Amino acid sequence: MDELARRTPSDGVAEVVSVDDIEWDIDTDVLVAGGGGTGLVAALAASENPDVRVTVLEKAPECGGNTSLSTGMVPAAGTRLQREAGIEETPADMARDILEKNDYEADEERVRYLCEESANLIHWLVDDWDVTLHIVDDFKYPKHSEYRMHAPEGRNGENLVAELVERVESTPNIELLTNAPVKRLVADDGAVRGVVAGLGHDEAIEAERVILATDGFAGNRGMVTDYCEEDVERALYFGADGNTGDGVRFGAELGGELACMDAYQGHATVASQTGMLSTYAVTMNGGILVNQDGERFGDESAGYSEFAISVLKQPGGQAIQLFDERIFERLRGQFEDFDEAIEQGTYHSDDSVADLAERLGADGERAAETVTDYNEAAAAGEPDEVGRVDGATPLEAPFYGTKVTGALFHTQGGLVVDEHGRVLRTDGSTVENLYAGGGTACGISGHGAGGYLSGNGLTTALGYGRLAGIHARESLD
Repeated sequence: MDELARRTPSDGVAEVVSVDDIEWDIDTDVLVAGGGGTGLVAALAASENPDVRVTVLEKAPECGGNTSLSTGMVPAAGTRLQREAGIEETPADMARDILEKNDYEADEERVRYLCEESANLIHWLVDDWDVTLHIVDDFKYPKHSEYRMHAPEGRNGENLVAELVERVESTPNIELLTNAPVKRLVADDGAVRGVVAGLGHDEAIEAERVILATDGFAGNRGMVTDYCEEDVERALYFGADGNTGDGVRFGAELGGELACMDAYQGHATVASQTGMLSTYAVTMNGGILVNQDGERFGDESAGYSEFAISVLKQPGGQAIQLFDERIFERLRGQFEDFDEAIEQGTYHSDDSVADLAERLGADGERAAETVTDYNEAAAAGEPDEVGRVDGATPLEAPFYGTKVTGALFHTQGGLVVDEHGRVLRTDGSTVENLYAGGGTACGISGHGAGGYLSGNGLTTALGYGRLAGIHARESLD
């Protein structure tokens, strides 16, 4: 595992072996490399023909990957769940928000298609596979113009993964193996024929179709250094251990085109004391961030991904997240990770902003002045000193706070794929029999950190997973 975490596409290590150099041990129809959100959904989609044998190989001891570390909220437009809540919007509305966030740097055709398919994804999960999802209509993440998040119980990705794993394990024609890393692809004249996998003992598995669902490369510092901006190298890594860029390198060695490799999702509010995520719903319900001088340093509602860099650029790479009891009570019981953060002693409270800020290592007097200025602007409904309007609400005693730092969650660049999730070469041809989704595929966030709109990761994970599984299944008929 450590060796994989150090490899980069430029180091010349061969990760594709010729079919002439191996002897097959076993075979399957569809081989899914990775048991996170992409891989689990791809397996379910591929399995809908009971004659198709599907094998899922997850290199970690448990399935889930970054999906299990997320809120599990899946954005979708035009769903039945939205209509039942009185929300009317179109896929074009969702696509507009995504493209405006990344300044139209993402592939517009792919963005629009994933948005058009988003309602089908939700209905398929809920109706065909009995996955528990509900519409979130009590807050919006930055730059979402409508309530479109579809969340599992507890707004926790672990619960979504648990249901997907249960569905996979109860489907007769799917075999799921953990502690089973895919180490190399097997190819014949550029066409994928299978994989070599195994933790201790290698096995050559022949497969008609291979779906790369190994996520991105945020856990590979060499690749992060090669592709992403310098500041993010100092960020706390908050993603799954297995995100070492394996699938990205496999596909690239077969000529797969790489795009937007500098794109990633950061997060501005990981609690320094406990190492737990302090949900950004705190901020979007009215919370603010100040540095050790007690001063704000940007518009927090611009987005938690790019704001991670803003936090890292503060003295000590730290900031203080301040909010109040109204926000505390509103979120308690709604987010399992927020409840767990409370249990772990993440938050401190005080009737005085100054005393609270001092306790957390900031200039208390200046912090109190900052909150007063913020409250006045919020009460007037006017832009405050950093230009914020979205989610601005006056804060009242008692106050709550925690020290936070910026974190790297996952990368958003990868292999270019078509509308079916098939890996494409630079000339537009497909790498025969090879698919990719989620963090292994080029995402829809454009470049850098600022193009990330909350939910983009699961849009490509579950979206491409389903599309790849469908195409892999139907192409075998």
